[in-house]
Amino acid sequence: MAVTLDIADLRARKERPASSLAAPAVPAEVVLAATKGDGLGCHSGKATMRAAAEAAGMSDTLEQLRKDYPQGPHDQPQSMCPAFGSLRVGLRMRRTATILSGSACCVYGLTFTSHFYGAKRSVGYVPFNSETLVTGKLFEDIREAVFDVAKPADYDAVVVINLCVPTASGVPLRLLPKQIDGVRIIGIDVPGFGVPTHAEAKDVLAGAMLKFARTEAEQGPVQAPRAGRAERPTVALLGEMFPADPVVIGALLEPLGLAAGPVVPTREWRELYAALDCTAVAATHPFYTASIREFQTAGRPIVGSAPVGHDGTADWLDRIGEACAVPRATVDAAKNRFLPMIRGALAANPIKGRITLSGYEGSELLVGRLLVESGADLRYVGTACPRTPYSEADQAWLEARGVTVRYRASLEHDLAAMMDFRPDLAIGTTPVVQKAKAHGIPALYFTNLISARPLMGVAGAGSLAKVINAAIGNQHRFDTMRDFFAGVGEGHSAGIWEDVPKLRQNVASATRGKGAHDPIGEMA
Repeated sequence: MAVTLDIADLRARKERPASSLAAPAVPAEVVLAATKGDGLGCHSGKATMRAAAEAAGMSDTLEQLRKDYPQGPHDQPQSMCPAFGSLRVGLRMRRTATILSGSACCVYGLTFTSHFYGAKRSVGYVPFNSETLVTGKLFEDIREAVFDVAKPADYDAVVVINLCVPTASGVPLRLLPKQIDGVRIIGIDVPGFGVPTHAEAKDVLAGAMLKFARTEAEQGPVQAPRAGRAERPTVALLGEMFPADPVVIGALLEPLGLAAGPVVPTREWRELYAALDCTAVAATHPFYTASIREFQTAGRPIVGSAPVGHDGTADWLDRIGEACAVPRATVDAAKNRFLPMIRGALAANPIKGRITLSGYEGSELLVGRLLVESGADLRYVGTACPRTPYSEADQAWLEARGVTVRYRASLEHDLAAMMDFRPDLAIGTTPVVQKAKAHGIPALYFTNLISARPLMGVAGAGSLAKVINAAIGNQHRFDTMRDFFAGVGEGHSAGIWEDVPKLRQNVASATRGKGAHDPIGEMA
């Protein structure tokens, strides 16, 4: 894509009218392909959107996304819009403004979901239409919005997120100024046809911020953390986790002479510097590929997995000790101190029953390890996230104990596993839970009821038993309800009726076409 705009001039002369700084024009047929397609706008299909983006000069961006977040073996897992992950990261940071550029329906859904999950600030939005895309006016509007928002008294950073249509149309956020009056400008593309899951979209923004912060740190002194620099060498924690888990990890690190560093994604810009200042990185979420790349560029070793259960904690302490050059005797002393307590907590909180587990948060394998060590008969773990070198230890541990592990698991994979293994409890996403309950199988929603609990160390060892055993113990209630409602809302009685529905024998059942299939996803 030819760029005629002088970037240095753009940075130095922000007072120039936006109309004189228009983004390079994209052929109208490319833009219309992205915005119209089959007449459904951003629903025109991933192939159409991807082809339009590549024709609009976004090939490098899409290629990097393909490397960082490989899809396959199927098209894409069924989860919420991936951009929610990046939006969530921005909204949880102090002094950070977030602006979306995308179709109005997408922006509405993302802002609704964000506030449903507790966001307490507004989301900026730059609307567009086919004309502003074709003429390049959308880029001017985004630039104007950024200058309007980027006030150093209010913000450290402004995040601009391109959704599907602006990415497919080649709206070049890379041409935005890198900073305005000291306020950093972070422009990222998070298209649904390039980023598979919202969990990985968190890494898109976290990685972009780490890269910016690393560049700043290389150029000179940077702002210290709010609580001051840690006295001990730190271990940065990569991936969102339950608030108690960093505290537990800090307690595990203390006998090693180490401290828990910031959790990435961070809650404030200057925490990024503290994260980069670590001695090692604990990749509790092993699919944060862009963030891992920035830490490695900064010369920081990466340690996969997490201190979950007895075996997981023992292995993790060993590898943290190696990465941070802690004497072997010190590591062994820490293990002798903590492992008996973890073993005792697991024994005191047993889980009995057959379980299938699936989700799209990225901690599914860690939860699986904890379930197995708690005594559960775990048959299947499915995660929408990809396989990486930093999850191989968890995969090998689970498979050695007879657990089927599937990366990039689709809803169909998760449902098939549930029907094959007929568990006493199904843990999964909303449609998995719905299907399980329809079959009289107790089920728990992974995101709200399982991943929102401590998993690490002694606290994690006994955290799951109560809720899981209670759910398994409700089997008799499901049996009673199923017997009572047998046949209701199924077949000829499906729907809403004023009278008792009757099966009409003279109406032949419609024959499904060859390509017909059952509905999938949240609305199944």
